[in-house]
Amino acid sequence: MRLTQWLRKGATLAAVFAMVGGAQGQILIGQTVGITGSAAATVAESMQGAALYIDHINARGGVGGQKVEIVSLDDKFDPKLTLQNTRTLIEEKGVIGLFMTRGTPHTQGIMPLLEQHGVPLVGPSTGAMVLHQPVHKYVFNVRAPYQREVEKAITHLNTLGIKRIGVVHVDDTFGADGLAGAQLGFKANQLEALFIEKFDRAKPDYSAIAPRVAQKQPQAVVFIGTGAAVVDGIKALRAAGVSGQIVTLSNNASGGFVKLLGDQARGVVVTQVFPSERSVNYPVVKEAMELARAKNISDLTPAMVEGFVSAKVLVEGIKRAGPKPDRAKLHAGLESIKKWDLGGVELSYSATDHSGLVFADLSIIGSDGRFKR
Repeated sequence: MRLTQWLRKGATLAAVFAMVGGAQGQILIGQTVGITGSAAATVAESMQGAALYIDHINARGGVGGQKVEIVSLDDKFDPKLTLQNTRTLIEEKGVIGLFMTRGTPHTQGIMPLLEQHGVPLVGPSTGAMVLHQPVHKYVFNVRAPYQREVEKAITHLNTLGIKRIGVVHVDDTFGADGLAGAQLGFKANQLEALFIEKFDRAKPDYSAIAPRVAQKQPQAVVFIGTGAAVVDGIKALRAAGVSGQIVTLSNNASGGFVKLLGDQARGVVVTQVFPSERSVNYPVVKEAMELARAKNISDLTPAMVEGFVSAKVLVEGIKRAGPKPDRAKLHAGLESIKKWDLGGVELSYSATDHSGLVFADLSIIGSDGRFKR
């Protein structure tokens, strides 16, 4: 995506990400992500958070005197485009690694290419268990699995006496993974799902789902999906008379998601996989705050924190790769990270564990549109 387009969209990160075809960075990292499409609001914030750190590193001379350039291609949140873009980035652009893909089927679809070319992927913005177990040699997760988030949410609801809990999920591998976590949560708390409904990823339609859910009179609905599809679903449920607690996952933890929800945002519970964006008790959050203020960004969002932390992990891997990093050296550098303190949270990798962080928490959207812990 060209620089002028980013500027028109008001993206403060534009100068950090290289224009396709014009990237002159000495260390090229590729990214295919839904710059447009249903996940665009959250994607913009996570990229902005990553840019805070990449820009900071480049301003100090880069890594070993080489600047890091991220070549970003828009896949419109379409798995087919994700695959095409990945092939372009690896085979034509010659990137030494990939960074923060978004979407479970999207990331699954490119894994054969990672294996074929020996390209490490850092910080996929998906918590699918299939990326954690079994261990995939070239996938280095940063965030905790979705299943852990959903299980924690259902346990929390149960402790509040909320037992009539249903699930609405997107009909793809992400939705199936989230549903598996929900089933673990129900089993752990000796509960059964009040209902399970699924919707089409490409063309979400809640005209039949919303009335069925309303008839069940749930105390809570766990909504597993992405961005605009979840926003439309929540609005449809409320319009149908569903008054119970709505819970969704960390892939929707962005200010853009809150804005899209509008007057339906207040009270929605969103699981989180990183420390609070306002918690100065975590040095990594304090560092991000300071860099944001230097760019006249007043507030962080959870998505920005995810991008920032993932960028720190990427840069650490590049540092450990040594002079003239390539794909194999970056892989070795990442796998050498052991009990590394990013700033209040610790991350480790090994040949048998690429899971990254295990942090999981809950937040609720307040009347001011902020996530409260």
